[in-house]
Amino acid sequence: MIRIILVRHGETEWNRVERFRGHADVPLNEAGLAQAEGTGRRIAVEWNPVAIYTSPLSRAVNTAEAIARYFALPVQAHSGLIDIDYGQWQGLTPGEAKERWPEVVDAWYNSPHTARIPDGETLEELSARAREVVNDMVARHEGQTVVLVSHTVVNRIILLAILGLGNDCFWRLRQDTCAINVFEAERGLFTLVSLNETCHLCFNV
Repeated sequence: MIRIILVRHGETEWNRVERFRGHADVPLNEAGLAQAEGTGRRIAVEWNPVAIYTSPLSRAVNTAEAIARYFALPVQAHSGLIDIDYGQWQGLTPGEAKERWPEVVDAWYNSPHTARIPDGETLEELSARAREVVNDMVARHEGQTVVLVSHTVVNRIILLAILGLGNDCFWRLRQDTCAINVFEAERGLFTLVSLNETCHLCFNV
């Protein structure tokens, strides 16, 4: 069996005001840094991971570093965990994007599996690379616990896949900043242990 602790990065200003982030390297804000510290403490209480992998974007790297300090582990960047490519939407608010691409933005929020973001990545394309990450972890860390730090879109897609749900269910899962999800894999079967856990953040208010 492998246990995977899947974490969303902490808050950034573009989370707070809701801008499409994607590959933009938006740093954690003050609240996000505190969330990351709380997440590290929470993980240290219950688990003893052997490795910590992260999206290469700084908001995820800094969250992973706050976790890694409790275990004296290196943080390993994994390109498969990078946020969705929002293409021409990157940096825009949903309202700004809708002014230019109303039909595509409507598709994103109502049938996300059909949306084709201008010059961006589809959920199916993201799903392919996210599944590769999970399969790689399963092959590499049998019998161990690992931490993956990524983004709301990537995390939702991974969780949908292990639950056997389609990308059309994308908006039916929540991923708050610094949420912790835990799932296990054994003999090719996945079991979701916890979803969108954020109780550890109450101490950072």
